[in-house]
Amino acid sequence: MMMRIRLYSLSVLFGLSLALTMTSRSTTNHGPGMTQSEWHGYERLDFVVDGQPATLIVPHEAAPGNPWVWRAEWFGDRHGPQVSLALLEKGWHLAYINASDRYGSPASIAIFDTYYQKLTKDFELSSKIVMEGFSRGGLYAFNFAADYPDRIAALYLDAPALDLKSWPGYQTSRWEDVATNYGLTVEELETAKVSPLDRIEPVLKAGIPIIGVSGDADKSVNLEANLWVLEKRYREGGGTIEVIIKPGGGHDSHSLPDPTPIVEFILKHARY
Repeated sequence: MMMRIRLYSLSVLFGLSLALTMTSRSTTNHGPGMTQSEWHGYERLDFVVDGQPATLIVPHEAAPGNPWVWRAEWFGDRHGPQVSLALLEKGWHLAYINASDRYGSPASIAIFDTYYQKLTKDFELSSKIVMEGFSRGGLYAFNFAADYPDRIAALYLDAPALDLKSWPGYQTSRWEDVATNYGLTVEELETAKVSPLDRIEPVLKAGIPIIGVSGDADKSVNLEANLWVLEKRYREGGGTIEVIIKPGGGHDSHSLPDPTPIVEFILKHARY
């Protein structure tokens, strides 16, 4: 009886030690101020990078090579997390940093670069990433890919804004803020080639595969002026792109109820 109790105690102590070791691995050497919580049953780490709140969701067991998917904008349950959750289940990490209201400008890309450096160095994640560009997150995801094509394994664009002049903020009270973030005057922004649709060439040259999803009734980010233009130009240039159209789908019906087609495209075409 005493032997049973002793063995049980050793087992409990080993289990506690293992749990503490796993927890410390998540937070060790990643800087002060990191907090741990839970997101859909996965470990969530929150910290600050370049003055901006950042998040990393950790899979239960990382897939070989530590692959990761990066939500460029609109992290959370309200904005179609289906693909992110499916990849987490397959051992991918999920990343996000808040660079909102910078519209894919060089200032936002600089924040993204600092975050990328931290995750690849401190967390030892893969040097290649899959970026998710939802709504105006398309501006961030595509412009980051255009600046750093060697870091991108694939792009997943969902109801993406790819042309600043078709974005709902064009010529509104926010347009001056957009110009300021790009370091331009409002007049200069009218002719500047800074939108993703102006920057297709480096992404195409790098052979980055793209999966796009959009509703054909999207009144916020017009399909014809954004994703369809990208699809046409990318195909004409010999690039790999697949577009899924949701009949009657509006702007807020992101992703797909069953994300399998998107996930399968990513797993098949992502280049590491």
